Amino acid sequence: QVPLVESGGGLVPSGGSLRLSCAASGRTFGIRTMGWFRQAPGKEREFVATISASAGSTFYADSVKGRFTISKDNAENTVSLQMNSLKPEDTAVYYCAATWGVVGTTLADNYDYWGQGTQVTVSS
Repeated sequence: QVPLVESGGGLVPSGGSLRLSCAASGRTFGIRTMGWFRQAPGKEREFVATISASAGSTFYADSVKGRFTISKDNAENTVSLQMNSLKPEDTAVYYCAATWGVVGTTLADNYDYWGQGTQVTVSS
């Protein structure tokens, strides 16, 4: 088991910033990619960003490119998501995920472990 615990969500006005963090514990050796996904009410879970564990290669959804930045700290087994210029449409529950499988995958089904999620609400 690899518990993933997200933190940093909250309520922010449009144009504001938030920083989400995800801490992994347990059997973290061999994690190849960590990602952030989000799910808004009534919508399916969607990909936000990924980062590979070794090279640190990143990939973003078009909707957040240029506004969000994913980063990692391998020593601390944490991954963060800096979110700037937030919009009301960014409102969702944000989930951290980890996979031992495909590097850089954007598909939720490829991820092995998930956190419980943290709510991000952007007011207009």
